[in-house]
Amino acid sequence: MNRMPAAVEMDVPGPEAEGARRATGASGLGTSRAPAPDPEVPAKVQRRRFPAEYRLRILKQADACKKPGELGALLRREGLYSSLLTNWRRQREQGALRDLRGRRRGPKPRPVDPRVKQLEAENARLQRKLRRADTIITLQKKVAEILGIPLRPLDNDETD
Repeated sequence: MNRMPAAVEMDVPGPEAEGARRATGASGLGTSRAPAPDPEVPAKVQRRRFPAEYRLRILKQADACKKPGELGALLRREGLYSSLLTNWRRQREQGALRDLRGRRRGPKPRPVDPRVKQLEAENARLQRKLRRADTIITLQKKVAEILGIPLRPLDNDETD
């Protein structure tokens, strides 16, 4: 008896099976593709800075909180941690917050001696006077050249 073997089911990958093997995870249907991720690198987030006035205001509000949960609500509303309050209270007790008011960070300007300012002003005045004298001398040389008046040569200690 010659029997024909029954139809053998073959594992032929269909469109969905093929898409499952893709490295990107996208299905093989082709039309529904996810947008490519943005290659732009996001800017680095800057740390928050709290001026002394803000710290003192928050500490005053925190000290006024008497009911349970008020302090937590204040911290959540302002986006602060309780450890910040601890540090700020310590700074307030040491007087550091009072000293921070109005002070700028970075190197402090050195006090300038009033005599230095006076000498700089005198130097600027003399430089203006020298420029004016140079202009007059240049004009005199041109006039002497036009009129044909010979100029005597400069001495060794006079330089142009």
